[in-house]
Amino acid sequence: MIRNRKILLVFRLVVGAIFIYAGVTKAADPLGFAQNIRNYRVVGQNLSFLTGLILPWLEIFAGLLVVSGVMRRAGALLAFLMLAFFIVLTAVTMARGLDVDCGCFGAVSRKAGLGLILEDVALLYMATAVLLSRVSRAGR
Repeated sequence: MIRNRKILLVFRLVVGAIFIYAGVTKAADPLGFAQNIRNYRVVGQNLSFLTGLILPWLEIFAGLLVVSGVMRRAGALLAFLMLAFFIVLTAVTMARGLDVDCGCFGAVSRKAGLGLILEDVALLYMATAVLLSRVSRAGR
């Protein structure tokens, strides 16, 4: 995997900042985000609402861990798991022929599609690099 500290720092900042931003935009409108979740037609109303309340804060938490370097690998693992889920969810949604907004960034979201999957794969790669990195604490 990647051992260059500067590249790993860039990866940490990109992944962390995107997760923080995504979480903040969703936390600002949890009901709107819950409706985005509902539009995927995977879970019911109650679980959509609960996810709309919890997921934004989980994203913010993961992003803060990755950016700060405090428990960066735990944050990268959370980001990795969420990204893997988002990729599968988007692929399944496309296969089902549903035309939904991804809900990724609250009101500024766009349609779920191949472009979104490719972006998430790039973020997944970065999160994986951070997760597997063996950088010392001094090199955070």
